[in-house]
Amino acid sequence: MTDVAYESQNESPSAETEEATQEPQISVTGLKGKITVADEVVEKVTALAARQVPGVADLGGDLARIFETARTTIGLGSKRASQGVRAEIQDGMVAIDITIVIVYGHVVMEVAAEVQSSVATSVSQMLGMEVVEVNVTVDDVRLPGEGAATEAA
Repeated sequence: MTDVAYESQNESPSAETEEATQEPQISVTGLKGKITVADEVVEKVTALAARQVPGVADLGGDLARIFETARTTIGLGSKRASQGVRAEIQDGMVAIDITIVIVYGHVVMEVAAEVQSSVATSVSQMLGMEVVEVNVTVDDVRLPGEGAATEAA
């Protein structure tokens, strides 16, 4: 156990102070190694950021959405988190292509611009990479009463 110095002789160390002094300090000075982030990680972060933007109904083009709906319907797995997203990493810089479906009634250009901003911010903050471009393609508009299940029909 590490000795702890106190200014006053009347004070006694608390359990929290003792625990804090026993935690090992990890030094990364001189540490060598390589960190690799897969494109799929960037794609998932991108998809999550895009789905949080108000007005985004879904991700992916017509064929991708139909394929995913059929795949989940027949029990071949759940919907892929990164559907409609393609990321390319080169030298720590990221280029992202994302295809979205807009909810009817939202301004398409505003939603697309918000997706660009949200994606760039999330990928930069979470992965520490420079986002050089985010290309947004609006593939469809989700009409009132239309759901993911009715798209495949």
